[in-house]
Amino acid sequence: MTGTRRPTLGDLADLEAENALLLAIVEATSSGPDVEPLAAAVARLIVEATATDVCFVHVLDDAGRSLTLAGATPPFNGQVGRVRLPIGTGVAGWVAEHGEPAVIVDDKHADPRYVPIAALRGVDYTSMASVPMTSDLAGLVGVLNVHTVVRREFTARDIRLLTSIGRLVAGALHSARLHRRLVARERANERFTEQVIAAQETERRRLAGDIHDGISQRLVSLGYHLDAAAGTLRSDPAYAEQQLILARELADITVDEARIAIGGLRPPVLDDLGLAGGLTSLSRTVPDLDCELILGDERLPEHVEIALYRIAQEALQNVQKHARATRVELRFAVREGTVRLEVSDDGCGFDTGVGGFSGRDLQPEASGYGMRSMTERAELVGGTLTVRSRPGSGTTVTVTVPATPAVPI
Repeated sequence: MTGTRRPTLGDLADLEAENALLLAIVEATSSGPDVEPLAAAVARLIVEATATDVCFVHVLDDAGRSLTLAGATPPFNGQVGRVRLPIGTGVAGWVAEHGEPAVIVDDKHADPRYVPIAALRGVDYTSMASVPMTSDLAGLVGVLNVHTVVRREFTARDIRLLTSIGRLVAGALHSARLHRRLVARERANERFTEQVIAAQETERRRLAGDIHDGISQRLVSLGYHLDAAAGTLRSDPAYAEQQLILARELADITVDEARIAIGGLRPPVLDDLGLAGGLTSLSRTVPDLDCELILGDERLPEHVEIALYRIAQEALQNVQKHARATRVELRFAVREGTVRLEVSDDGCGFDTGVGGFSGRDLQPEASGYGMRSMTERAELVGGTLTVRSRPGSGTTVTVTVPATPAVPI
């Protein structure tokens, strides 16, 4: 038969080695649900099987904006979690953006896609290959990079093998990320439950003090004035009338205090006017800021409206306390199955890096209870909270929630 090449013993040996590697990858991906140990195990297997010197496994973050180093072979395993690349930046960022492999044989600095990362010592390595890690279920999950000290022409077979590995690893990494999100959400729910209980107790003590010191005392005084009016109604009508006037004033004050106390427990405006009305009312509580409102009139499930109202309330308080702003813009809309709430100010801002960050990315000491509270409220109704800011350019807090979220536990 012409035109058909019979496989040689070398071909069969290569095929056996390749199958053995893929089997080892499969075993590694079934070892556990954690992202970093999985990525580290895969990196070691790839280096051993492909005769390369170092391997980096970059995983796409939950927001889909950047890659984080999740696994690396020594001496770079200490950089795991510390190296981030925005999509489109560097060779790995280019591969993530375009969804196709990239090979640099030598002279990396001449390639416009290459961005040196001091911590990864790219200058020590001559050649590199980078392939996307994709799965049918999740799409792009990350990028796989291998580097060699000695110049190497990566063959089509090399790229095919790395791509096959990438597809195997992508499914396992996607499952590991889902597991990590579930664990994080469960922990957030536990923390939030603890905070809610503590906040409830604090609120109950405050409310009990307000009722005792305010409403109860005024009702006692109201009773004295009414008794005085009743006792002098015939003997001294003028004095009785004066007591009734004072009683009326006390009654009005007591009603106002009761409304304030009830509003602290649950904003009644949501029952009557929905979230748009609640946000409009909320904007009037910050008279020192010029508030622009762009609000849709859609009604949402009760627990979602309360969560978004409290997030907006906390965000406006943060603007007042920290932003040194003169203007704030409040937006609420429901489009294409997604609820979106935005609070933007023209204040001093701060550095959040490229593309902003999730509220959960902040360290506790940097974020304070307010940011964590807003993030956890968003997550409890199935949403996410992100923050975009730059020094001197204000801050935007954005909450997105599915329009028909599951009822929270």
